[in-house]
Amino acid sequence: MPVTFNIHEAKTHFSKLLARVGNGEEIVIAKAGKPIARLVPSVERPTRRVPGGAKEKVVMAPDFDAPLPESILETFER
Repeated sequence: MPVTFNIHEAKTHFSKLLARVGNGEEIVIAKAGKPIARLVPSVERPTRRVPGGAKEKVVMAPDFDAPLPESILETFER
């Protein structure tokens, strides 16, 4: 459960609150007891995928779409 601080406390102890958030804690900032903001740990976003990143790394066998052998087909038909 997040800890709540009023605006004055948050301004006075901002560095300490950031240290707590850095350790994974969530802090709620309130005005007159009413929550108005949340301080949450920042999460790194994954890097954007670039189309064609695997170009020339994937090789498809020449007989890729050839019919399967009967022994394998029988396994699927059971």
